[in-house]
Amino acid sequence: MAKDVNFKGVFPILVTPFDDKEVVDLESFVRVVRFMAEIGVDGVTILGVLGESNRMVDSEREELIMAAVAAADGRIPIVVGTSHKGTQATIYLSLMAESLGAAAVMVTPSKEAVPDEERIFEYFRKVAEGITIPIVLQDHPGSTEVHMSGPLILRIVREIPRIACIKQEAPPTPTKVAALISGMVDRRVPVLTGLGALYGMFDLERGSDGYMTGFAFPEALIAMAKAVRAGRREDAWELYRRFLPLIVFEQQPGIAIRKEIYRLRGLLRSNRVRHPGAQLSASAGEQLRSVMARVLPGVDITRPLEL
Repeated sequence: MAKDVNFKGVFPILVTPFDDKEVVDLESFVRVVRFMAEIGVDGVTILGVLGESNRMVDSEREELIMAAVAAADGRIPIVVGTSHKGTQATIYLSLMAESLGAAAVMVTPSKEAVPDEERIFEYFRKVAEGITIPIVLQDHPGSTEVHMSGPLILRIVREIPRIACIKQEAPPTPTKVAALISGMVDRRVPVLTGLGALYGMFDLERGSDGYMTGFAFPEALIAMAKAVRAGRREDAWELYRRFLPLIVFEQQPGIAIRKEIYRLRGLLRSNRVRHPGAQLSASAGEQLRSVMARVLPGVDITRPLEL
C-alpha cells in the first residue's frame, strides 16, 4: 500500500544506476532507496530528469517502480516522474505508477511549437482526472523549455485539487517561491526547492517547505530544513556555506558528477550514464575528490553524515 505523503521536508530525486553495459542495476537502486529511508528523508522521487527517465522503456520503468516500492517497505513514500510529451501517455505512465504502489506522481508540461497556457492547464486537468493519487507540479524550464507564469500555476493549484505540491525550479526561485506562497489564498500546497539546492537557503527564507532535489548529501538538506523550522537560521546558514562548493560543483550540466558521488558513497557499483549522456571525465573526477576533501575532510561518506 502506498504511504501517504504531505510534501514537507526532504524528498531526494534518485539516480537510476546502470552497469557498464547500460543495463539497469536494480541491486544498486534498492541500496539507494534503503539508504534514503535509513537517513530519515520524507520520501524519494524516482524517474525524474536525474533518473534519466527519457532514456527508459516502459518495462524498465515498471521494474524500477516495483523495486522502489518494495525497498521502501512502507517507511517512505515513493513519488514517480511520469511526464511525457503526450497527455494520454502521461496519464498512462501515471496510472502505471499508481497501480504499482506509488504515493504520488511528478508532472511537468512539454514544449509546444506555439506556447499556450490554456493547453498547459488542460494537460494537468486531464492527468488529474485520470488518476487518484496526488500530483507534484514541476516547474523546471531548464529541462522543459516551458515557462509557466505564476498566475498559471496558481490557477492550476486553485482549480485542480489533485495538485498537492509545487516543485519550484524556475529562477529567480526565491522570488517565485514567495509569489506563489502569497498568491495561494484559497488553498496552500507545499512548495519544494529543486535545482540541486543551489538557491536552497534563499528559498527556505522565502517560505519553501523543503527540498525535492538530487543533491547527493541529503543529510545536509535535512539538517538545514530542520534548523530553519526550529528558528536556528544561523545554523542553517552555516550548513549552507559549508556545502555550497559541493552543491555548485555538482550542479554542472549532466549527471555524471552526481552519479560518481553516489558511487563514492558505496551506493552504486558504477557511475555509468546511459548514452548519449556524457560520462565523467578523469579531470572532473579528480577535481570532485578535491572539493569533497575540502568540504568533508576525513569523513567516511559511505555512512550517513552526522550533522
